[in-house]
Amino acid sequence: MMEKFEASLSKLSIPQREEAIANYIDRNRKAISGLDWKMVIMRAAANYCDTYSYWHSMINNPRRIVAYLQRIKKKYIRFHEIFEQNGKFGIRNHEGKILVHPLYDFLRTPYVYIDDLCLMPVIAEKNKKMGLILPDGKDTVIAEFIYDDMQLRSEPPYFEGIIGRKHVLIDRYGTKHAKAKEDKES
Repeated sequence: MMEKFEASLSKLSIPQREEAIANYIDRNRKAISGLDWKMVIMRAAANYCDTYSYWHSMINNPRRIVAYLQRIKKKYIRFHEIFEQNGKFGIRNHEGKILVHPLYDFLRTPYVYIDDLCLMPVIAEKNKKMGLILPDGKDTVIAEFIYDDMQLRSEPPYFEGIIGRKHVLIDRYGTKHAKAKEDKES
């Protein structure tokens, strides 16, 4: 299932891979939900150490393990945050860089499994209408602000826009799709 992601990583430098993995974790926070950090450390140490005696001494040194765990978390756990300014909401990354300017009445970042390095749109409300924007620092509109409601789906296309009684499926690129008959009945 991770083939696209792994293929994309293989073309990147080490710093670019680290950034891509951190972005992946940010967009797919369930990937680390319930993660056993002790197991991560043990597997990383097993890959790093070339002899059993070195590995054994490493895992029996609590200071070294804590320091290593802190390095892993600092490098890969870099979540964005939604912030409020003058009653409007925006999004900034872990370094404070603005990804979505504070122009919106409501923002919802979808956390869905994606297996490539794509940028997922954010559900936003502006002037009492819903739409989709990219968190690209430019507030690129993917789906116009014409919807009464915007819902997140668990499978592609990930978004469902609602205008009155009409439901429209929208993919991450803003392309509209007809709703399947079985979806209409539910």
